[in-house]
Amino acid sequence: MSWMRFALAVFASGLASSLTDWFFMGDLLYKRFNKHPEIWRYPSDKGASKAIAWSAPLPFLTCGVFALACAQLHLHSYGATVKLALEVWLIAPLPWIITTSLWMKLQPMIAAAYSLGWLVKLILAAIAVALILR
Repeated sequence: MSWMRFALAVFASGLASSLTDWFFMGDLLYKRFNKHPEIWRYPSDKGASKAIAWSAPLPFLTCGVFALACAQLHLHSYGATVKLALEVWLIAPLPWIITTSLWMKLQPMIAAAYSLGWLVKLILAAIAVALILR
């Protein structure tokens, strides 16, 4: 495996998934976020810069670990990598988000957007692996 191609796949999918996070949660549902303002750590976005700085690298971590898993499992085709992305989504993010939304004041549309965002993030990583790491 070429580490330069690996880094390119991680960078490309991490950047693309960062944009999808912004789209699914920031732009698409921004008006719905404040229905229950007491659940947010930083009301009125005061102090949110620190949270943004800590969370911004996480899509790159997710995509990097996904790409590494695909490489270790010798998965390089679109079908195999997308299948793994769907399986990972069904194993962790989807059940976690559904459970969280059942116990917290999280609107169904926000939970749906979170879960779809995770699916898109993993599929973008799968496409990057199949496209770049072949």
